Amino acid sequence: MISSNDFRTGTSIVMDGAVWKVVEFLHVKPGKGSAFVRTKLKSVQTGNVVEKTFRAGETVPQANIEKSVMQHTYKDGDQYVFMDMETFEEVSIAPDTLGDKAKFIKEEMEVSVVTWDGTILDVELPTSVVLEIVETDPGVKGDTATGGTKPAILETGAQVMVPLFIAQGEKIKVDTRDGSYLGRDNA
Repeated sequence: MISSNDFRTGTSIVMDGAVWKVVEFLHVKPGKGSAFVRTKLKSVQTGNVVEKTFRAGETVPQANIEKSVMQHTYKDGDQYVFMDMETFEEVSIAPDTLGDKAKFIKEEMEVSVVTWDGTILDVELPTSVVLEIVETDPGVKGDTATGGTKPAILETGAQVMVPLFIAQGEKIKVDTRDGSYLGRDNA
């Protein structure tokens, strides 16, 4: 249990059988009446944001969220199979849990899997990944870095917009948060 007086940004609580993260909080002590804590909470499962007011000192259950480093080993049908790097146990994760992140996951990629009471809540990818372009229109002589962009399909099936001079077979860095092109891989 955690007191509403101890709320901080990022604190996870259990409310109505779901996990909520404190996004904003404000301790209010009015001139008349008792103090209270005004919060803005974000659902970890759905992403919905709600505003809720707690009495000062009110206790709520704290969510014990665990993060573990796992490696994507293979895809079994539509399920993504990850192996815990410490216990070597395998876990299958459905594509709907991953959401748009699924299009940037490749084999042997390490991710952080967020769990609560044995339920997988989220998979956190690295900020950027290096992927190979498997299909794109050929570059034409004279295409420059300041020119336009063209669509490219990556090895994971994701489609991103790349500069005109990028050719098929090149490895590029992609931002996993918004799917944007960051540059060529220099490795």
